[in-house]
Amino acid sequence: MSEPLPESEIESRLVNLQDWRHDEDHLKKSFAFGSFRDAMAFIVRLSYEADQQDHHPEIFNCYNRVEIALNTHDAKGKVTEKDFSLAAAIDAMA
Repeated sequence: MSEPLPESEIESRLVNLQDWRHDEDHLKKSFAFGSFRDAMAFIVRLSYEADQQDHHPEIFNCYNRVEIALNTHDAKGKVTEKDFSLAAAIDAMA
């Protein structure tokens, strides 16, 4: 089981991630793309990374916008190291 990170550690680690925020026990970020097709291509690429890490985000898409929310289910819906790892990988592909 993954261990939840303390609030203070979450906040200090967010400075290493661009535009991510901690809200309601999730790491969250919104992305805007040039078109619906670009947004969907990003989601498909994201799905491969998420499967590889065996960590699956909440994803919302509306036209060219994609909103991602991360937390760890086996840590009772809290933020863990797994969330920061996937967030960094998402930023690298965006």
